[in-house]
Amino acid sequence: MKIRQEILLKINSVDFDKRNAPKKVSSYFGENTFTMSTMQKHISKKTFEAFKRWMAEGETITIAQADEIADAMKEWAISKGATYFTHWFQPMTGLTAEKHDSFISITGPGKVIEKFSGSKLIQGEPDASSFPSGGIRTTFEARGYTAWDPSSPAFLIESKLGKTLCIPTIFISYHGEALDKKLPLLRSDDALNKAATNLLKLFGHKEVKKVFSTCGPEQEYFLIDRNYYNLRQDLLLTGRTLVGAPSPKGQQLEDQYFGTIKERVVNYMFEVAEEAYKLGIPIMTRHNEVAPHQYEFAPIFEESNIAADHNQLLMELMKKVALRHNLVCLLHEKPFAGINGSGKHLNWSLADDKGNNLLNPGETPEDNLQFLAVLAAVLRAVYVHSDLLRASVAMAGNEHRLGANEAPPAIISVFLGDQLNHILNTIEKGTNSKVSKRDIIDLGIARLPRFNKDTTDRNRTSPFAFTGSKFEFRAVGSSQNISTPITVVNTIIAESLEYVSSKIKKASGGKDFNASVLKVIAQIAKETKDIRFEGNNYAPEWVKDAKKRGLPNVASTAEALKALTKEKNIALFETYKVFSREELTARYHIWIHTYNTTLEIEANTLNEMVNASIVPAGFEYEKLLSGILLKLSRLEKEAEIKVEVSAFNDQKEHLSDVVSKIYYVRRNAGEMAKLLEKAKGFHHEERAKVYFEELKPLMEHIRKHVDALECVVSDEYWNLPKYREMLFIK
Repeated sequence: MKIRQEILLKINSVDFDKRNAPKKVSSYFGENTFTMSTMQKHISKKTFEAFKRWMAEGETITIAQADEIADAMKEWAISKGATYFTHWFQPMTGLTAEKHDSFISITGPGKVIEKFSGSKLIQGEPDASSFPSGGIRTTFEARGYTAWDPSSPAFLIESKLGKTLCIPTIFISYHGEALDKKLPLLRSDDALNKAATNLLKLFGHKEVKKVFSTCGPEQEYFLIDRNYYNLRQDLLLTGRTLVGAPSPKGQQLEDQYFGTIKERVVNYMFEVAEEAYKLGIPIMTRHNEVAPHQYEFAPIFEESNIAADHNQLLMELMKKVALRHNLVCLLHEKPFAGINGSGKHLNWSLADDKGNNLLNPGETPEDNLQFLAVLAAVLRAVYVHSDLLRASVAMAGNEHRLGANEAPPAIISVFLGDQLNHILNTIEKGTNSKVSKRDIIDLGIARLPRFNKDTTDRNRTSPFAFTGSKFEFRAVGSSQNISTPITVVNTIIAESLEYVSSKIKKASGGKDFNASVLKVIAQIAKETKDIRFEGNNYAPEWVKDAKKRGLPNVASTAEALKALTKEKNIALFETYKVFSREELTARYHIWIHTYNTTLEIEANTLNEMVNASIVPAGFEYEKLLSGILLKLSRLEKEAEIKVEVSAFNDQKEHLSDVVSKIYYVRRNAGEMAKLLEKAKGFHHEERAKVYFEELKPLMEHIRKHVDALECVVSDEYWNLPKYREMLFIK
């Protein structure tokens, strides 16, 4: 209790730095980023034009031009205070990695100059031996390469004593296999571009040279006081609380969502935004989320590759800036039981190089027809490849969240809204059915309705919802690198766009084009009807309904990841050159291993907490109660006091209850230790199955008894910060 009182005093005495009046964001946005406009100022016109052709048409720049860009990048970085550079990449850990090298080069005894060549810009060689590879390379094969991604601008990371130039790169093995998250994403965007431009040509848009996916990930997170965090071994080691009784007040009053942001938190948000704006990260929205001390940042849409880089940078900034405010930013999907967890709603759309959003219904019937063709392709992609979508969000943290009342279930479905559903149903039936003149009489193009800007309401329970000009993939976990979900979405939609194009070509040979398109849309609308669901995805009835429809409900991470090993899915990714068989198999093994390791860390942490903190606290309280009972008994025997039998029995029952809770905690912790030891002999797939089916329920059972013990043990003896303290800080 004394420790917690001291922490409260520290919290109440936090003094925020007095800052100068804020500058206009436009005056410093992207100042720490080597943007196209910055590059243009520092290199020759010829080299800049060559760089633009590289980005637009794939015509590689020369070594001399690479040297010129590298030198300009170095001079810009040094002028900003940088002394080191790094190839910044995203290995299969899901995090980012960097190896810093100085700009200096020796020119003679005791003399150096700053130098940075095109070869160093384009390629690096970090030691790949300690990064996950999933069997792509053997342990003794250490060589790996990083290669510059020129489509994502270089940037400066600031620390207290200096700055580092960070160059976004891909990461590959010695033999060229992707060991990172970025390269498959770039490949998937290339596949999507080819498929989408081919479809647009059918609709007469031959001027479109490029189509790309855009994203805007809504980043949810929790903040807690750093002093409490440091006293919670589970938060320190696993990112979530493994034990903890619910606070009497949680989110029942629904008073947190969009509520007034506390000054301490809004100051943190201001600083995160300022740092993000310097890096060109376009944060647009900030607000309170549903649970106590849960919040969200949401950016403006960007090209998916840049959006993925920016989301990784934003998560790093959020954690770094929180420490300056004596806070800790928690990105785990379920840091606290009994209240909402955190997701990362991935808003995804398609755009072309003429500024058109392909998921935004146009102003003419012809535009509407094209929109419906793209919409049909997305529906088919989700219907045919729902297993891959589920696999793309499969991770230990997300198992706690999917299916709870703050996240969609593990059943993948699509929400379109009443208007779009009505239109698709009408198109589906229109060929042989008479319908109202208010709908589509003969499915002639002129009768297709115009759309309002918002064609749907928002369904917050749907895992894949159309929310007007975009789809919202709500099953993504808050700590996830979004590159994998985007890669999967891009690839399955590329395949489906090609399918739609081929069907339209086949149906329209010499016939009415518009009627042929509607025929294809009608066919897809009929075939994919089971994936469309407009109701409450949280309702138990939906689970039964989904089963009747044949929609899979895969709760286990290990089971969901098996989609990566299916021959049809391997063929899909190989066809579109996104993953090879070896790369896909490697990811399956890496992610199963990560799942097992995560569960083992959590179980061992829980075991240590039980034995080193929770049980000793229970014993101390048990000792206190035993002493009181003995004293009362002795005093009564000595006739000094008279104790009512019922009161004495009540004290004994209370002691017995505490003893019983301690016993069950210890017994189940012992069973958990035995299970962990037994699992060491299992193959990683079998181990994952045992952990899901046996270890997780056992951990929950331990938690149930620990939380019950917390509710009866005196605060004086319970040293772990409680939910009511961590979630309601000032």
